Amino acid sequence: MPFLGQDWRSPGQSWVKTADGWKRFLDEKSGSFVSDLSSYCNKEVYNKENLFNSLNYDVAAKKRKKDMLNSKTKTQYFHQEKWIYVHKGSTKERHGYCTLGEAFNRLDFSTAILDSRRFNYVVRLLELIAKSQLTSLSGIAQKNFMNILEKVVLKVLEDQQNIRLIRELLQTLYTSLCTLVQRVGKSVLVGNINMWVYRMETILHWQQQLNNVQITRPAFKGLTFTDLPLCLQLNIMQRLSDGRDLVSLGQVAPDLHVLSEDRLLWKKLCQYHFSERQIRKRLILSDKGQLDWKKMYFKLVRCYPRKEQYGDTLQLCRHCHILSWKGTDHPCTANNPESCSVSLSPQDFINLFKF
Repeated sequence: MPFLGQDWRSPGQSWVKTADGWKRFLDEKSGSFVSDLSSYCNKEVYNKENLFNSLNYDVAAKKRKKDMLNSKTKTQYFHQEKWIYVHKGSTKERHGYCTLGEAFNRLDFSTAILDSRRFNYVVRLLELIAKSQLTSLSGIAQKNFMNILEKVVLKVLEDQQNIRLIRELLQTLYTSLCTLVQRVGKSVLVGNINMWVYRMETILHWQQQLNNVQITRPAFKGLTFTDLPLCLQLNIMQRLSDGRDLVSLGQVAPDLHVLSEDRLLWKKLCQYHFSERQIRKRLILSDKGQLDWKKMYFKLVRCYPRKEQYGDTLQLCRHCHILSWKGTDHPCTANNPESCSVSLSPQDFINLFKF
């Protein structure tokens, strides 16, 4: 049932204290103004009451202004320490437990996306959170999630790299939000529905910007990739871990297309990502009676997850249970802290906070 009374956020009415109790003091323009204030209270008491009311009004106005700034701010909440103690239960020294949202706020992801070694790791982590863990984040963590995502999009638009990767991330997030917004009223998202609709419109705008990106040819007149010997070109192409990158590279020039169809190249790619047992279950023969490794790769990708590789990852210290980026100092009491550190994949990071 809706509340039909006066808005509780309004400043209220003016009242004066009298010997008989509090009485309403109306404005002069309303026609009910009491001319003799001394009949209600002396001047000193009246000034004190007005001063107290004005202070309350100022505090309320400042609070509303602060709330407006917090709802529109795009600055991430930072902490001095770049590590977090992961604990799943209460002890005599610590009470409560660490949540995914708290870890997302404490670890420095805004700076991590500027590092090329950590960029793919952060993007994969954002994708996993967008798929299934968005509702487990607090309101501040969800705001930080969107702020970091915006920085990722701006970086990609500026560098013109990893465009397909961010397209997939935005599509995953938009699909998840479409499902969650339809369930509003069941406490699945923190915040107003209009705020999330605005965020979905922002995601669509980012997707349109990425679709309109025109790759500019660098103004470099020196040695190019096609000028290298064929053996070096193949050696560089073997460093690509995604088959779609090989297909895209083969579309640049006819000579590169011939190299991108090399059977040994696709064989090594299949053997890198998948086990021998998985490969034997998805054998595909070509018209010549040979194994078609390219078709087998894309078939295997649809059936099994690919092997993930990252230049830098988050690490968990098994001695003190502190989570941090590699190279970040944390208060560890072990004699050899490096031997106690374990690298965590993005999925391992998510699983760490499942209770």
